[in-house]
Amino acid sequence: MQGSTDTFEDPWPGDAKATKSAFIVDVSGFEGPLDILLTLARQQKVDLTRLSILELADQYLTFVAEAKDIRLDLAADYLVMAAWLAYLKSRLLLPVDEDEDPSSESMAEALQFHLRRLEGIREGARQLMQRPQLGSDLFRCGNAEGLPVEVEVTWDASLYELINAYADHTRRSEGRNWRPRPVEVFTMEDAMQRLGALVGELPDWKDMFALLPDEIKGGIIYRSAVSSTLAASLELTRQGRIELRQSGAFTPIEMRTRQQDDKS
Repeated sequence: MQGSTDTFEDPWPGDAKATKSAFIVDVSGFEGPLDILLTLARQQKVDLTRLSILELADQYLTFVAEAKDIRLDLAADYLVMAAWLAYLKSRLLLPVDEDEDPSSESMAEALQFHLRRLEGIREGARQLMQRPQLGSDLFRCGNAEGLPVEVEVTWDASLYELINAYADHTRRSEGRNWRPRPVEVFTMEDAMQRLGALVGELPDWKDMFALLPDEIKGGIIYRSAVSSTLAASLELTRQGRIELRQSGAFTPIEMRTRQQDDKS
């Protein structure tokens, strides 16, 4: 048989060789581990035509029957090896189709392809088996089945604490209306009263800002005092009680008590 230059990595696990339960075969002049026989057959270094598949099958069944403590995955490995040996020999013994007339090289390449695909499947299965297993490496979370859990709640509170808690709950459940904080302003009525009291004391022209209350310094109340005093002065002028004047735009507004000669 023509040798092949292709090399393959050994797909079979190392424990298949090192374990004491290794499958040693003795067929057609070959004696040794089954995985070595399969490797030689793949490399076309052994004559498969002289290999007795029946004798190999009998030895496998005897091995499984005697090795009671053998691991199931290891027995499956040996079964796959023996099946591949039987498949390789069957390919050699089957009659060649005259129409196709495949060469030994093409057959070897096809067998090598299937062997590589099998190696990939076995490697994927090995990696899956090395992952954490449910029930041994990791476990489900949850309560034990058939064990009802009874919870008994004991309250320890005084009558005052109960009433206080009820009052807090009632306050939280009541609707709340937002009311803005009232702003302190100087109203027009306040300005009318202040200017009305000063009407008889203004014989000369006086700046309106000088008539503002001294305690008002700034903020909203100061601006309201200015606008209210101006509006009140206009109202007193309409009533004929005071006089207003302004020399120009943006100049101070002055006021005084209306003179007697001006009322006629």
